[in-house]
Amino acid sequence: MTRSTRERIIDESLRLFAERGYSATSVAEIEAASGLSPGAGGLYRHFKSKYEVLAAAINEHAARTRIQVAETLAELSAMEASLDLEERLSHVCRAGLAKVREESELTRVFFRDLSQFPELVAVVRQGLLQPMFDAIVTWFQEQPEYRDAKLDWTGISAVLGGAVVHYRLFQETVGDLPGHAEKDQFVAAWVRLAVGLLPSPAPVS
Repeated sequence: MTRSTRERIIDESLRLFAERGYSATSVAEIEAASGLSPGAGGLYRHFKSKYEVLAAAINEHAARTRIQVAETLAELSAMEASLDLEERLSHVCRAGLAKVREESELTRVFFRDLSQFPELVAVVRQGLLQPMFDAIVTWFQEQPEYRDAKLDWTGISAVLGGAVVHYRLFQETVGDLPGHAEKDQFVAAWVRLAVGLLPSPAPVS
């Protein structure tokens, strides 16, 4: 699918912000990367400022995340009816890892630049991070084995979701795998820990 000029500006600006930093990236560089004449003002036909481009990128990623979370939960529910608990947990873990990896550019921008924009930090927190943790709560509560379990799902989602986020963030910030654990190792350990955190599942009637 061909991207619109606006989409190219958002995508290329986020890539440049991730590579160079927000302050070090000029409007002319964004224009050049987007296929526009650098310095000719093409960006301003779509955005009022470089900040507005950054805000648009973050808000659009947040909106997309909310849709993706709902779609992923629906897909997991549809495909996992015949899978055992450990297989279902593995799917959840891998879906989380894939989502965090998808947001790698935004992650780098977040840690490097967003402290100067608290309003955008709030968008990331409420639109990208919290929906992922909420999705874990929803997923567990929907599993037949634990439907009647009285557990602190919010706390459990913080532990399990935090591990998934940390695994990818460690790679992004340190440039290596945490503990040198490959993804399959991490997923297997995550599943074992998840099962161990929970009481024995009640028989499904």
